Amino acid sequence: MARFELKLPKMGESVAEATITSWLKEVGETIELDEAIVEIATDKVDSEVPSEVEGVLVERLFDVDDVVAVGATIAIIETEGGEATTEVKEEAPAAVAEVEKTIEKAVDTKTTIEKTSASGKFFSPLVRNIASEEGVSMEELEAIAGTGKDQRVTKNDILAYIKNRGNAPKAEAPKAAAKPAAAPAPKAEAPKAVATPVSVNGNDEIIEMSRMGKMISHHMTASVQTSAHVQSFIEVDVTNIVNWRNKVKNQFLAREGEKITFTPIFMEAVAKAIKEFPLINISVDGDKIIKRGNINLGMAAALPDGNLIVPVIKNADQLNLVGMTKTINDLATRARKGALKPDDIQGGTYTVTNVGSFGSVFGTPIINQPQVAILALGAIRKVPAVIETPEGDFIGIRHKMFISHSYDHRVVNGALGGMFIKRVKELLEAWDVNADF
Repeated sequence: MARFELKLPKMGESVAEATITSWLKEVGETIELDEAIVEIATDKVDSEVPSEVEGVLVERLFDVDDVVAVGATIAIIETEGGEATTEVKEEAPAAVAEVEKTIEKAVDTKTTIEKTSASGKFFSPLVRNIASEEGVSMEELEAIAGTGKDQRVTKNDILAYIKNRGNAPKAEAPKAAAKPAAAPAPKAEAPKAVATPVSVNGNDEIIEMSRMGKMISHHMTASVQTSAHVQSFIEVDVTNIVNWRNKVKNQFLAREGEKITFTPIFMEAVAKAIKEFPLINISVDGDKIIKRGNINLGMAAALPDGNLIVPVIKNADQLNLVGMTKTINDLATRARKGALKPDDIQGGTYTVTNVGSFGSVFGTPIINQPQVAILALGAIRKVPAVIETPEGDFIGIRHKMFISHSYDHRVVNGALGGMFIKRVKELLEAWDVNADF
């Protein structure tokens, strides 16, 4: 018999840890190759970890709600063949400790919180990192009442403490008297962040937000607080595109086995416009601008539970219309089924959302950080319009839509934001109704 260490796999760039949400196998149960053992959640997506071997689960090294670093051993599986290894149990904690040391080194050494306090109380890597970044001392961390398993301090516990501690240290005022008057100002502003109490009446229903709903809420709030949002709007005549799609959609389905929607056409135009205006495809890091080398388009997709997720079309500028269609249909299908992989939603550099699918004429979407812009596609409508011809102007029925461009005014000015969507408009209106695919 041999013992195999199942490790938490890498789940895409920027994902350093995950939370154990559910164990699918009990100790002593037989496990098949590629059979899911545990469910995990990151701040991006939920996923399952499959077994790389066949055998029997003999040990689970973490409990539900524990935060685990990528690369850490999470379970031990006993397999047939080979020599039994008695040192695995000893090596597994050592491997976990090594990963935790790596994480701790990345945090400012002046404020790093150890994983356990003098009293032996355990703090997860996520909680310790938050404490380090916010300057929460070990004494403060010890005093927080934990709501997790065994009274463990959770992420929500420490965030709630940080949010409210600005109200507490009035007793420290005498110490601050000798300091410049401006020093206490940041603490004086803290109470503004406290939410207004909400009254609940007898007929009201209280609904707990889902985990994804909470993440979306925090992400959107952080985006508004980070970026200076500005919007530009433009109307686009998409009559040629509508007529072309109606003409080729049956042939496209027969030849490619895929339904063609308007989305791939719009995404193709956006990718082309980004190549012409690369400063839309950037991120901000302090006082530096990161100009992205790849054009990875995020497309906001609605889920059955009403939440949104943003799968990413990697290297969108390198795809032709057929490739774009197949990629979009695949991502949309797997998004609805909850089958997206963590890497499917990583690395986006620009986002497009289709508010028209819900009947909206246009919208003002919030930027998907750390990107600096997002495009909203409005509903396509039949409208009367002035049509210019060599023989003169006349009124006709045209298919038109609005596109809305939200951008970060810290780094994208009105000229760049406006010229970008003007170019998208030009590309869409120049669509060849006789084009092949």
